[in-house]
Amino acid sequence: MKTNILIVDDDREIAEAIAFYLRNEGYEPLIALDGIEALNTIRSTPVSLIIMDVMMPGLDGIQTTLRIREEHNIPIIMLSAKSEDYDKITGLNVGADDYMTKPFNPLELTARVRSQLRRYNQLGSAAGAAASKVIRCGGLEIDDEARRVTVDGEQVSLTPLEYGILRLLASNAGRVFSIEEIYEKVWKEEAYSADNTVAVHIRRIREKIEIDPKDPRYLKVVWGVGYKVEKQ
Repeated sequence: MKTNILIVDDDREIAEAIAFYLRNEGYEPLIALDGIEALNTIRSTPVSLIIMDVMMPGLDGIQTTLRIREEHNIPIIMLSAKSEDYDKITGLNVGADDYMTKPFNPLELTARVRSQLRRYNQLGSAAGAAASKVIRCGGLEIDDEARRVTVDGEQVSLTPLEYGILRLLASNAGRVFSIEEIYEKVWKEEAYSADNTVAVHIRRIREKIEIDPKDPRYLKVVWGVGYKVEKQ
């Protein structure tokens, strides 16, 4: 069964080049030349991962990602010609899982595609290999078999990385994890300049599970050390 990868870029030559490398890796590339076409493709075709260009006319990559995140947790790798931290953080803030700056090495891109798909599949099926497990911390509940998170009975939609971080911390409630530990355990990669990346994902989780993200009940920072989920 083919794995569909959606490439969203208004530059057809770049999109075709990416498609060439993905096809050589055994994936089935789909191309959308703008955000609207991308949204229509997702509605009509199963997509396992999205490679999203930021700078597009009309509905740009940021706006398209926001629209996608309203309904889907598909892994998204964002591409941009800009390399400033602000642009990377903006991409992560709106729901991207990874970020690459143009020009990029196509082999690195395909490696990141494999990594994101592996992580997504592992997080989605991890509970299936074990007995049903529900992690509870006060009103926060993580059903690891259904891969569902609820807060005070209301379901919360998390991306695979957000789920992985929250599951790690909640299943070890009270223990403080450093940024490097979180990155290496969830991303399954060596932590290198991971501070902003982890902080952005922590912020997004707080916005979803906390009544007041600035005064969190569950997800706490221990200054100079790391993060933890508070025992309830």
